Amino acid sequence: FLPVVGMVIILLMHKEKHVTAIRWTANLVAGLVFVLSLLALTAFIPGDARMQLQEGPTPWFAAAGVVVNYHLGADGLSLPLIILTTLLTFLCTIYSWRITHRVKEYMAFFMLLEVGMLGTFSALDFFLFYVFWEISLVPMYFLIGIWGGPRREYAAIKFFIYTLVGSLAMLLAILAL
Repeated sequence: FLPVVGMVIILLMHKEKHVTAIRWTANLVAGLVFVLSLLALTAFIPGDARMQLQEGPTPWFAAAGVVVNYHLGADGLSLPLIILTTLLTFLCTIYSWRITHRVKEYMAFFMLLEVGMLGTFSALDFFLFYVFWEISLVPMYFLIGIWGGPRREYAAIKFFIYTLVGSLAMLLAILAL
């Protein structure tokens, strides 16, 4: 959740006066998250098939006999994806210095996107996975719709329709399980 802290700091900055500070904050937070993911790699035991680096399970709520837990962890498949996500986010924030339009919002959405992606790769509860999945879709819609290419509005609407249908199908499958 370190990118959420970065996002809050970015949102508290004045957008016209602190453009460079906003960019540096996003770069520093993304770089720190990447370093922390490398530290997680050093704590990971490759030969152990169990879920490692776990946080939780902590019950969120229970309804109709179903308990939803806050439970995160990493295994041999998710940890490389987490490291790749943190590396690419760091590189993208560096590349994003060329963005001149609404820099504050762009960097805040990028930090929220990183939280969603990392949570998706580390969630060990179906409902938590779904929440992080939806969290990652919101900033993607705005990043495509505001800072996308020439047909960005069309692409954003298409993205919204496809992900809405997929998310509803996934929610129904989770509820069925």
